[in-house]
Amino acid sequence: MYQYFHGLVLREGTQGVPAESAEALFKDAGWTRNVPNWQKEKNSLIFENSTWAFTVWDEERMIAMARVISDKIMAANIMDLVVLSEYRGRGIGQKLVELCVQKLPHGDWFAHTSANNFSFYEKCGFEVKDLRENGNCVYYGYIPARKDGHR
Repeated sequence: MYQYFHGLVLREGTQGVPAESAEALFKDAGWTRNVPNWQKEKNSLIFENSTWAFTVWDEERMIAMARVISDKIMAANIMDLVVLSEYRGRGIGQKLVELCVQKLPHGDWFAHTSANNFSFYEKCGFEVKDLRENGNCVYYGYIPARKDGHR
């Protein structure tokens, strides 16, 4: 599926997302740094193993993406949503969230994000719950991976 949004191309699909394009977005967002070559393949595999993914392209350059994990029936989780810094503030992130929610309009949606993004998700119709009452259990595998020298 292709759509056009303010002169940009939005693509739906989990196959063929270039690892180096995802890595560039992750670096721009400050999510990764100094990724060893042997680990770069994961930047394509995360898409292939996702339920849905949307990428945004300015000609040949991937400038934004959203990646979703879901059971396709009851619940979905936006795992990654990132827009290249020079393209932020143009409604691209909100459009990506809209496309995601359209995939499961009556399901429960969650966003894997940090507190500094709560206001963005509230603009997109998400509710930010008091985690003391509606908490989630979290295990961050990268912490032991770093301790073991893998990351």
